[in-house]
Amino acid sequence: MTEQDLNVIVATDCGSTTTKAILIERTDEGYRQTFRGEAPTTVEAPFEDVTRGVLNALTELEELSGRRILDGERIITPAHDNEGVDIYISTSSAGGGLQMMVAGVVKSMTAESAQRAALGAGAIVMDVLASNDQRAPHEKIERIRTLRPDMVLLSGGTDGGTVRHVVELAEFLAAANPRPRLGASFMLPIVYAGNKDAQAAIKETLGDKAELHITDNLRPVLERENLAPARDEIHDLFLKHVMAQAPGYKKLMSWVGAPIMPTPAAVGDLIQHVAQSRGLNIVGVDIGGATTDIFSDFLAPPPKGEPAGEGQRVFNRSVSANLGMSYSISNVLAETGLANIMRWLPFDMDEADLRDRIKNKMIRPTTVPHLLEELKIEQAIAREALRLAFEQHKQLAVGLKGVQRGRTISESFDESSSGDTLITMADLDVLVGSGGVLSHAPRRSQAMMMLIDAFGPQGITRLCVDSIFMMPHLGVLAQIHEAAAIEVFEHDCLIYLGTCVSPMGKVKAGGRCFEYALTVDGQTRNGAVAAGEIVLEPLTVGQVATVRLEPARGVDLGDGRGRAIEAEVIGGVVGVVFDGRGRPLEIPQDNRSETLTRWAQALDAYPA
Repeated sequence: MTEQDLNVIVATDCGSTTTKAILIERTDEGYRQTFRGEAPTTVEAPFEDVTRGVLNALTELEELSGRRILDGERIITPAHDNEGVDIYISTSSAGGGLQMMVAGVVKSMTAESAQRAALGAGAIVMDVLASNDQRAPHEKIERIRTLRPDMVLLSGGTDGGTVRHVVELAEFLAAANPRPRLGASFMLPIVYAGNKDAQAAIKETLGDKAELHITDNLRPVLERENLAPARDEIHDLFLKHVMAQAPGYKKLMSWVGAPIMPTPAAVGDLIQHVAQSRGLNIVGVDIGGATTDIFSDFLAPPPKGEPAGEGQRVFNRSVSANLGMSYSISNVLAETGLANIMRWLPFDMDEADLRDRIKNKMIRPTTVPHLLEELKIEQAIAREALRLAFEQHKQLAVGLKGVQRGRTISESFDESSSGDTLITMADLDVLVGSGGVLSHAPRRSQAMMMLIDAFGPQGITRLCVDSIFMMPHLGVLAQIHEAAAIEVFEHDCLIYLGTCVSPMGKVKAGGRCFEYALTVDGQTRNGAVAAGEIVLEPLTVGQVATVRLEPARGVDLGDGRGRAIEAEVIGGVVGVVFDGRGRPLEIPQDNRSETLTRWAQALDAYPA
């Protein structure tokens, strides 16, 4: 089926709790998302058949749209008049998604490349084994045995290098003889993507113990990563092993017109398609009840010593499996500390009371805030969950380690040998937020404040939220019709909050930060931003304005300290936020409540 034949598309995302279906149709204005339905996911007892939830969601879609999609339990294809669809596609994270263990010789090199490959394929990485991870052999074997991952990715060594260390890792896997999480009668899939000279020894060690799949080396040479073959192999095995063992998935796989994708992999693919087709540096975040996923696609500068040029686009995904807003909300408290959460509260509160509220949310994960005070507490925790997850992401999104300089063996095994993060906030063009606490915030200005406070964008950055968590559907659609996916993403998926203008680095409180002249439709609005303050200028969705910024001496808005710049800004449902608080953001503790209230009032974030 060609792209021209796709006029009516139905897509589902089978989540752990909810199955969401959307209808996409070609209209006179192009591809648009027209209707949406949802139903509880039915992968567990008493139904134990994921297709029941899919059929229920599609039935709601039929009722809302008036289009007949189902004939009993059959999806009608192709579309004709007001009946049927041209293709059905789906993503899934039901049943816990894809859970993997990765192993590599050097933790900061091949093991990290393996982690990037697994995360990019949509997996949750349960553990990273390495020859230099300071664990004794029996500890590694016991860890492998107890985790029961869906599959293992084994890597190590450059092509033509030593084979001893990677074979040693394979021996640990063989000794552990782990069983897969699903389908106990199946052998555990292991993907080997390491030194090609070790393939024969790996086959001899693991051939009888696991279902071994050999693919191209992740790091054929130190200077280059080759992640695509391993990612493709992981995706194929996910369909064959993990999805096939879950109740009802074989039937679901017979319905779809394109391979089912893990939900996080689909979101990551969409971010990549949009970033690369539009030439943008993008960071996307999905904050859920149990995990926070962060995606980034940046144009990386050329390595040191190489001539300046185009550079290379680098995509990264990280999963903070212990940072979420319900099931793992207590972990947010444990990792960030009570003081870091309380610094975002514009009122005094007993510490024991706050701890109790957080624990209540963990044991009653479906509850929602009913009082304004409860909402502010939830959004304070969300800021810390997002901030911590982004810090973890920046530690993973680094340049290749061990490159561009001679290294001894001892240096290769040294944990301190690390690359610089590729995430430079001054180069960020678009920040996209998703997840209930952001997408369903009562006011869009609250979502914008949470994103600005947690991520600290610098320079000029556009901010958006995913309206109804449509990105997974569009990610799988991008595999078969990229133009349609991007069109729906830009017109229906995103709610444009506006643009944030912020200085780089710290600013001295109390003085002038910068002045601005905002010109839109021939009218110019002038204003000044004091250090430590926020100013909001209204600029509606789709409105484009020119802004001239005159920073105070010592303030850098993107072109050096004290240097004026002129740029284009785009409006949104909130507007243009001129943020004079500096980076990193510091909250004065002597008048915290007054300061936070003033910032919230500047954006009209909470009702009076």
